Formats: sequence, C-alpha cells, structure tokens
Amino acid sequence: MKNKMALFSKIVFVFFCISTNIQAQSLGNSFSNNVKRVTIKPSKTDDKIKAFDLPHLILYDQSIKQGKLFLFLPGTNGVAENGPSELFKTAIEQGYRVICLSYINNPAVSNICIQENLQNDCECAEKFRIKRIYGENVSTLITDEPQDAIINRFTKLLLYLVQNDKAGNWDYYLENGNPRWNKIVISGQSQGGGMSAFIAKKVLVDKIITFSGGWDYSANNEIAKWYYKKSITPPERWYGVYNVEEPASLIIAETYKALGIPKNHIYPLSLKNTNWKKAHVYGVKNVANKKIWIKMLGKGN
Repeated sequence: MKNKMALFSKIVFVFFCISTNIQAQSLGNSFSNNVKRVTIKPSKTDDKIKAFDLPHLILYDQSIKQGKLFLFLPGTNGVAENGPSELFKTAIEQGYRVICLSYINNPAVSNICIQENLQNDCECAEKFRIKRIYGENVSTLITDEPQDAIINRFTKLLLYLVQNDKAGNWDYYLENGNPRWNKIVISGQSQGGGMSAFIAKKVLVDKIITFSGGWDYSANNEIAKWYYKKSITPPERWYGVYNVEEPASLIIAETYKALGIPKNHIYPLSLKNTNWKKAHVYGVKNVANKKIWIKMLGKGN
C-alpha cells in the first residue's frame, strides 16, 4: 500500500489536468432530431449561485415514453456542456433523460485531503464531500457556499424545468419538492463518480454507476472509512468501471470492494498500446464500451 501511495502522490496532480479530457467530445450531430438539447446556467435557477456558473446540460427524446433520469456528475475541471456524448446518446437510446450537472469541481478531494490536512483530520474527505454535496459547513478547507451544493443545484434545476419546460413533465422527478431518487440513476467520472457514490450511500437511487470514482483516504495507508459505511442503496444497484492501466487502478479497485459493489458489477477494462493518460477516461468516453454501458443502464422506460 505504501508503494501505491507513493506512486499516487507523484501522479495525482496530473489527473486534475487530464480529467477534463472526458469533456472533449462535442455533441455534434450524433443525436436524433427528436432529442431536445437545453442549457441552463445555475444562476437562472437560483440567484444566490454565483460561483462556477457554467450551464447545466439537459437532453431528452421528445418522441419516446418518459423514462428514468440519468444524472451525470463530471470530473475535476469538467464542463457539463461538453460531457461524454456517446454515453449520453446510449442512455437516451435506452429510454433515459439526461442531465449533466454543472457544479464546483475544483479543487478535488485529492487536492485537499492529503498530507497535513489528512493528518489533522482523518474524516477530511468525508467532510469535504458533505460540504460540496449538501452545503453543510463542516469543513473550512473549501469555500463552497450552501447554494453551491450539488443537491441544491440539482433540485433547483428540476424546479426550474417544471416551470419553464412544462411539456417536459419534469415534476415526475420530484417528490414534495425534492428529487425522486428512485427514478434517478446517478453516475459520474473521477471526482463526480465519488460524489455519486457518496449520494447513493445516503439515498435510495435506482442505480449508481461510478466511472473511475474518486479515491479518498483516512490516513496515508488506508482508504476513507465512509466507503465501509452502510449504504441505503443496496449492492445489486451498484456498478463500477475503471481501467487497469490507469495509475490509481489498484486504489479504485479497493474502494469498489469496500463499497460492496458485486464482483459481477465491476468492469476492470484494459486499454492496451496507448498513452496511460487516456486510461482514466476510457471507460466513460470510448464508444467501444457501449455494450457495457447498456448492460449497466438497462432499460430506462
């Protein structure tokens, strides 16, 4: 484990630079004419939101029966508008609607909860995620405001869509003004994958799919304790993808095991004869994995 940590420390800063690569694919013309594309700035949904006001991306096929919602959280430095289009296209083909959420994704947990910060507080990573997801002021290490929280941004977006896209029947994904999680598949890549997993621990989602999800520690030689905590979402609804060629692959595999993801729901992909930097985004970006995406997604309607 010490050797893994040493390697990880040397390369982790590179991940923050390359994680945006998953956003590089343009939506282009790969979607059918029936797919409605909407972009909405977070500040339009909540005027208290000032930070990271890049638009959310909403995609849905107006010609098919309304199905479940596929909520995707980008990785560090990711931009929602430039999300992994082939994955989104596949989700729509399976009957889902898609929201790629714009949220504060820099700095990442692995920027902050390391070295002295981790030594001072073994729950650093958990507190970081609580603040970024729910807006609770349990950490002084990031400056996120309550209105910036992932759950607030997502909820306010749904409420905005209810009022401004009435033909879309968006209240289907709300219950008493809160997300109707049992109609939502939550997913994300890298930092976003870790955020998705943390949320799925707390609420009963339809499914959770994490692509090379974040790696949190409680100490220099052990992964964070929150991975082992009881999950409200049962194991059979969990799926995990990573690439055996990416530098943090052994750590990711360890966290997936700690999360209780069934072995047959974990996909350790192999990317051969290519730059290792591409391995971290291979699972979420490369259309060669479409059969795996379909298997994990199932039918959305």
